Amino acid sequence: MRQVFNFSAGPAVLPEEVLAQAAAEMLDWHGSGQSVMEMSHRGKEYMSIHEQAERDLRELMGIPESHAVLFLQGGATLQFAMLPLNLLPERGHADYVNTGEWSTKAIKEARRFGEVNVVASSEDRQFTYVPPQSAWKRSPDAAYLHYCANETIGGVEFPFTPDAGKVPLVADISSNFLSRPVDVAKHALMYGGAQKNIGPAGLTIVIVRKDLLGHARAGIATMLDYKVHADADSMLNTPPTWAVYIAGLVFQWLKRQGGVPGIEQRNIEKAKLLYDYLDSTAFYTNPVDRSDRSRMNIPFRLPDAALDEPFLKGAKQRGLLQLKGHRSVGGMRASIYNAMPIEGVRALVDWMREFEKSHG
Repeated sequence: MRQVFNFSAGPAVLPEEVLAQAAAEMLDWHGSGQSVMEMSHRGKEYMSIHEQAERDLRELMGIPESHAVLFLQGGATLQFAMLPLNLLPERGHADYVNTGEWSTKAIKEARRFGEVNVVASSEDRQFTYVPPQSAWKRSPDAAYLHYCANETIGGVEFPFTPDAGKVPLVADISSNFLSRPVDVAKHALMYGGAQKNIGPAGLTIVIVRKDLLGHARAGIATMLDYKVHADADSMLNTPPTWAVYIAGLVFQWLKRQGGVPGIEQRNIEKAKLLYDYLDSTAFYTNPVDRSDRSRMNIPFRLPDAALDEPFLKGAKQRGLLQLKGHRSVGGMRASIYNAMPIEGVRALVDWMREFEKSHG
């Protein structure tokens, strides 16, 4: 039994029973005499793991056959480049919504390959809200419309799926992957790193509509072409086999929790517990508009930055780890992904109350 609660934004907490199963299977996976880390990625043992992981992900998300599932590497950061190289024509342009640090990085990278139209931005209020779609200045002939579904650093989450009309809709879902139901069919492409809600660092998942494959720019590196990966069933080169294996175990764990609808209810309960406390006191503050608050990443500040270190020191003594906010914004941040038990959030709120009582 663990003695700590890990609030890291990523790599992040994994379900304890998944880690226990992986530990039990470390030296000998299902009587094969091999660790998954030793297996040939083209052998029947690993192929069964790979195929089952895709089946379970498709079931959990309701991914239609019109979409391919790719198990890649390079993180969401590589997708900032792969996306325009595959979907943005040489003389075309793409629409982006800017709601924070990761949107900003995606926009900057896309501009290396073509024209980017920022249809809306919340930078005017330090990225603390989602601009209403009625105010977006979109291009009817854009190659695609991109949004970051959850901004890990700022704690801003889209409470709706944008209406892109006939323009292909693209989402970075790295930090709220599998945390709430999403209509995959409304999206042309979805991508995310696994190290927040799914598994260890090293795996990136791309879900892409098959009719969009085969349009990559001429002359790009083979490894950057979605169609090549899809044609090779994500086996163009050696995939991140251990990360796929752990992801598969997490998918099975999620199914035992009632699937995505089941885990969403737990996420709502956890987030409500922490936000209700934040809203009940003037000692701590959360800057995000209530309608756009993330269920996954909850930033908060103390009344004086001089209190940050005593707060973190006391939290660590109580087994509450990785609460320091991102270096770009400071303060605190509690990442309460799918695998964070509600007991962890209760322990955090108890410590926050205690600290407020002694320092307020």
